[in-house]
Amino acid sequence: MSAAGLEVGTSTVPDSPRRKRRYGPREWAVIAIGALAVISVLRVVSGANDIASSGALAAAIGLAVPIGLAGLGGLWSERAGVVNIGLEGMMILGTWGAGFFGYHMGPWAGVLGAILMGMIGGLIHAIATVTFGVDHIVSGVAINIIGLGVAKYLAARFFNGLPGGGPTQSPQVKELPSFTLPGISPALGDLEKKHWFFVSDLAAVLRAICTNLSILTIIAILLFVGTWWVLWRTSFGLRLRSVGESPVAAESLGVNVLRYKFLAVLVSGGLAGLGGGFLALVAASIYRDGQTGGRGYIGLAAMIFGNWRPGGLLTGAALFGYTDAVQLRGGATVHAFLLLFAVLLIAVGIWQVVRNRRMVQGVLAIVVGVLVGWWYLAADAVPAELTGTTPYVTTLLVLAFASQRLRMPAADGQIYRKGEGH
Repeated sequence: MSAAGLEVGTSTVPDSPRRKRRYGPREWAVIAIGALAVISVLRVVSGANDIASSGALAAAIGLAVPIGLAGLGGLWSERAGVVNIGLEGMMILGTWGAGFFGYHMGPWAGVLGAILMGMIGGLIHAIATVTFGVDHIVSGVAINIIGLGVAKYLAARFFNGLPGGGPTQSPQVKELPSFTLPGISPALGDLEKKHWFFVSDLAAVLRAICTNLSILTIIAILLFVGTWWVLWRTSFGLRLRSVGESPVAAESLGVNVLRYKFLAVLVSGGLAGLGGGFLALVAASIYRDGQTGGRGYIGLAAMIFGNWRPGGLLTGAALFGYTDAVQLRGGATVHAFLLLFAVLLIAVGIWQVVRNRRMVQGVLAIVVGVLVGWWYLAADAVPAELTGTTPYVTTLLVLAFASQRLRMPAADGQIYRKGEGH
């Protein structure tokens, strides 16, 4: 028995009429090694050793985690058919929850407080969209505004007058545990300093993931694995995804559509709140006004880039976190990336023209690639005013070229009323 692509008794919901080959661990390993080799070549050619240093990579991990958690929250919500533009507001609420509960009750209470505050934002979004049928975009924008306003009010109300606190920040919060592998980290550091092609770069990667790695980072990775297992390997996940593909068909098979949407949006809010909590507890050990810096939106973009799947989302979050870390190293480091962007754009343009027969897109990519290459040759560094735009420009570029093969859940963003299919 099947209905609108939902096969009863199986554990899969086809993502498209023509089944596409999915990447397994071997393919992802090849992609990771290839990416590291490209970075190694870029480091040798440009002489910008900072682009593959363990410091930059460790910063990239710290910047990628909140983006990934926000995107993971968006994935849960949109797989159930609810668009969640409100991730930024939920992250903001999470930063305040981490600062408040973390200061008064300890860092682990801060983690729970961040999740709780994010879930409150998710609850409001779920009531508006699932119960009352408010447009998902309108509700999400409202959540962002509400989250910003509520966090400002609560910060001024509860942090003002505390030691080190004020209307725009909390007092210092105790740090969560972190892990360093003794003996291995210094040895990898010595190997990294030799600047050997690929070998030193691999040592830098390994040193970044085994030196001062926060336990919250490990939890975030486990959440990605858990999300994949729950949504793609359990009957619960099958039902939740069926709600996002065809709620009418799902309800006709006995699935409580509204309940699954509600649960998905609550989980979404909790994950986004945890992303905000990471910023307050790990990245800064303090709550600050404006701390999220638009990472909720970048998380949403990473989710789209990842084609609504955990593996692709993790890749997108790592990419955006890495480019964000690179721009913090200064204009000379970003300048080296101009060469990489030029080569990639020209290669993509040739691929579009020769393989996909898309002349306009291909020629445009080649022209832009040539202009970026000319910029690299004509300048010695990127102006400081432009370095901060690196992660956002990267977001636009990858979405522009990844959008050709994306497929969102079929019923994503649609308003659904109980019994609609009867």
